[in-house]
Amino acid sequence: MIREHSKREEAGPIRLLLVERYRLMRQSLRALLERERDIMVVGEAADGREAVNLALAHKPDLALIDLDTPSRDGVTATKLIHGCVPDARILVVSAEDDDARIVEAVQAGAFGYLLKDADSNDLVRCLRAAFRGQHLLSPFMPDHFARRAIEAVGQTVAAEESPLSKLTEREREILACAAMGRTNKEIADQLCVSLDTVKTHLHHIYRKLSVNGRVEAVLAFLQTK
Repeated sequence: MIREHSKREEAGPIRLLLVERYRLMRQSLRALLERERDIMVVGEAADGREAVNLALAHKPDLALIDLDTPSRDGVTATKLIHGCVPDARILVVSAEDDDARIVEAVQAGAFGYLLKDADSNDLVRCLRAAFRGQHLLSPFMPDHFARRAIEAVGQTVAAEESPLSKLTEREREILACAAMGRTNKEIADQLCVSLDTVKTHLHHIYRKLSVNGRVEAVLAFLQTK
């Protein structure tokens, strides 16, 4: 873990994707975070669909995701980003202490979570800890939420042995795009590859997941976490 931290630090500041539905809140968070020398906001998204697009484009170190984003909710966005950019660590933020949704987000691949009651110092501390690979639970969460989230983390780790783990990074990207309803041509245009390349990758995805086609593959991508 120490070696990984050193390599990340040497690569420059923490590259953060900020996902928050309200513009004023996004602007305030960006202004707050960019005062920190070791944090750089590489993209802002107002909804889950835009968040996945930016994650594919920028490959951030961290993503801070509001669970209440429109278009695709925060849990679905977390699943997609975790699936197509597995190196990005995701922190989810909620305005309410809804344990069920937070546990769903952790099961979907979130690295940690905190409530919007957190002050700015706690937010920055959580971001840095996640960047270092330190699992932490928000001090604003009641104990029974924490226990359920810890159990969810264990379930997520076990799920890494699922068929999705057999996919390459490029195959995960293509499957994430398919899960957003994109056509093969739209996927090819976004990822700057040929249409035939997309079709070949999809064929490999179907074989590795042991499914019969696109719909089954997308369902496996969204559910096997």
